[in-house]
Amino acid sequence: MKGNTLVRSLTLFQVVFLGLAWNNPMVFFMTYGIATEASQGVLAGAYVIAFLAIVFTAISYGKMAKAIPISGSAYTYTQKSMNPEVGFMIGWTILLDYILTPMITCLMSTVILSAQFPEIPYYVWIILLNVGITIISLLGINFSATTSKIFVIAQIVFVSIFFILTIKSLWGGAGAGTLFSSQAIYNPSVPLSVILAGSSILCFSFLGFDSLTTLSEETIHPEKNIPRAIFIMMLIMGVIYIGSSYLAQLVHPGFSFTHTDAAALELVKLVGGNLFSSLFITIMLVANFTSGVSSATSVSRVLYVMGRDSVLPQKIFGYIHPRFKTPSYSILVVGLISLLGIVVSLDTAITFINFGALIAFTFVNLSVIAHYFVRNRKRSITECIHYLLFPLIGAAFILWLWSYLDLHALILGCGWMACGLVYLLYMTKCFRRRLPEFHFDEVEPKQKGMVV
Repeated sequence: MKGNTLVRSLTLFQVVFLGLAWNNPMVFFMTYGIATEASQGVLAGAYVIAFLAIVFTAISYGKMAKAIPISGSAYTYTQKSMNPEVGFMIGWTILLDYILTPMITCLMSTVILSAQFPEIPYYVWIILLNVGITIISLLGINFSATTSKIFVIAQIVFVSIFFILTIKSLWGGAGAGTLFSSQAIYNPSVPLSVILAGSSILCFSFLGFDSLTTLSEETIHPEKNIPRAIFIMMLIMGVIYIGSSYLAQLVHPGFSFTHTDAAALELVKLVGGNLFSSLFITIMLVANFTSGVSSATSVSRVLYVMGRDSVLPQKIFGYIHPRFKTPSYSILVVGLISLLGIVVSLDTAITFINFGALIAFTFVNLSVIAHYFVRNRKRSITECIHYLLFPLIGAAFILWLWSYLDLHALILGCGWMACGLVYLLYMTKCFRRRLPEFHFDEVEPKQKGMVV
């Protein structure tokens, strides 16, 4: 497929902004009510545990991005460190996570828009949002990065204003009336099992760092900048989520709300009044739309890599638009699938992505062990810590999350994997034929003079 390649143009901070857009910094407010009740008011403590649980897996993604700077994320890492057949199954499964995320962002926005404009049918919003996401994704990675940067900065500004208004309210005697209290982080009257239950919900708030690895072939010096971007992104998310939850619990002690689903709106009205709550709704819409653009960008790259490998139809998924240098057919397929939001509920879609994310996280941790510890025999004391102990800790935390996964998620996820296995058996003639494996060094152009 001569000339059919992505173009390296993304700088370190463009990648960071795309990752933050996928993650959606406003997700704290989306989960605020449910997570506060689940952790019985020890929300900041639950966030700290969730951050520690996910950070080991983030480290594993960074290690694999350095070793294998190719787009495809968990699919590519498993394929190269284990074997193509296992890689295909992981790629097939993460499609469950990635390909439904744009639809989920549209559904979240539609809930807000339908409440504001009840006379307009909800399917109209699904169509309009999908068209917008698809067009921006088609126009090129730099256009998507610029759009993401603007909207992510708007979200960070909103969170900063929330911090300022909350601190002002606390100084004015609201809530706990102090900026310093251990109750939000540790409360001896709340069992650890309860806090862990809250953490299991919040772990999914940190999703998005893995999407950065899908941009490796469009990033300048990906072996350096992708791991750095993951570290910077995790740091920013940790500050936003832990800081927001700490201040929120101080200004609104306890875990009782008039309506749990609308707890975030209750919180922002408490600290900023009606004007701030109106701004909150606007920023939520912006955040969801930006997340949709970033997630459509990410999943289209996974589909492109699988198409390039010929494990998906190459003429469709392996195609790069000659002008925009984007996998345009893959983006259009994602847009069409996202239209299923007209008939699929938000709860069902979220159930699917949780299963896919946990599968991907588990196998990326195992890929670190397979690539570094087993294949490359990195077994000094320091190397054992980095390439065996850390990924095992990461995998153990993910296994802990499996115990909290909904039964419906397991059933739906296993059904999706069964479909993938049938397709794999067809492609390999019941494993009598190996899957094709793409070797990136055969087409990788030399990058000269590119610095961040």
